[in-house]
Amino acid sequence: MAEDKARVLLVDDDEATRRTYKRVLSLQGWEVETAATGKQAMAQLDGGRFGCVVSDVAMPEMDGLEFLRKVRERDLDIPVILMTGEPGIQSAVRAFESGAFRYLVKPVEAQALADVVRRALRLHEMALLKQEAFEVVGSGSNRLGERAALEARFQRALDELWMAFQPIVSWKERRVLGYEALLRSAEPTLPHPPAMLEAAERLGRVHDLGRAIRRRVASDVAQAPANALFFVNLHPADLNDEELYSADTPFAQIGPRVMLEITERASLDIVTDIDKRVIKLRKLGFRIVVDDLGAGYAGLSSFTQLDPAVVKLDMSLVRGIDVHQRKQAIVRSMARLCDELGILAIAEGVETPGERDTVVSLGCDLLQGYLFAKPERGFPTPTW
Repeated sequence: MAEDKARVLLVDDDEATRRTYKRVLSLQGWEVETAATGKQAMAQLDGGRFGCVVSDVAMPEMDGLEFLRKVRERDLDIPVILMTGEPGIQSAVRAFESGAFRYLVKPVEAQALADVVRRALRLHEMALLKQEAFEVVGSGSNRLGERAALEARFQRALDELWMAFQPIVSWKERRVLGYEALLRSAEPTLPHPPAMLEAAERLGRVHDLGRAIRRRVASDVAQAPANALFFVNLHPADLNDEELYSADTPFAQIGPRVMLEITERASLDIVTDIDKRVIKLRKLGFRIVVDDLGAGYAGLSSFTQLDPAVVKLDMSLVRGIDVHQRKQAIVRSMARLCDELGILAIAEGVETPGERDTVVSLGCDLLQGYLFAKPERGFPTPTW
């Protein structure tokens, strides 16, 4: 949904407040509908599509928190902004536990309210685009065979683990921004990353694998070009590993050069206190990347929980994009939204000049793929 045509539902039992905030939001060019009660608002949600909901907390019959829970029963993605004149820690906690996008204290300044609603609308648009992308490209999975001797094979794979590196480039500047570290092993029965990851999950050894990868990357950085960034994939379970947050590890020592990639293909529900953990990572200098954007429909959760500095558009969106108009429309809109949100976008899986030229024309200057270099030991120089 384009932002200038976005619809906002404003819910407040005070008529004067409704008029004031409706005027504030309407001046931004948005279509604003109002409701005096949560029950009225639910009926309006049934009758039309909105990009954002702004609701008071203290209302008769159905308060804002109950209204929020009702909204979440039918729509996990629409951002709901709660406002209150009587803020309290417990109500704020309950609001975020129920999926509130923001919790504002009245009176809310006009510009502050407009800014929050604008970001909510953009993120909701991103959620809709991600859902559309998922419908276009679908998803796949890799399964291991029988468990026989899996533990021994996994240990051999850990012992033979090494990292391949693939450059991420700026096409406009013809320079290398950084390198993605890609898991490899000489163990033939676990020949690729999905097989190793699934083995680690089945054996309960995800932390062992994550630690081995981080040690290897930290060791390899010594031979890397100066000032290059390193994109390192994390399994969501790695976020529960306390070693990741230790400032004493070699990996933490290179934190300011590391971009931690967290895939949209997996749920973050297993991570405890994710907000606090993300803050700890940032204090160590790490930055967050949402990986596989468009391949795993995760709604707003990855953005609101991780607040990424970078997103990587999944290669399934990029593959054949030069002859696929719907993919072009999705990527163009995603690139625009990322620019407006201050997020860098990287197009993965670029294999042909046609794909390269198309994604660049759609607003993605940062590229990664076989067209420039295949993943290799060391740090390959891209082909322009």
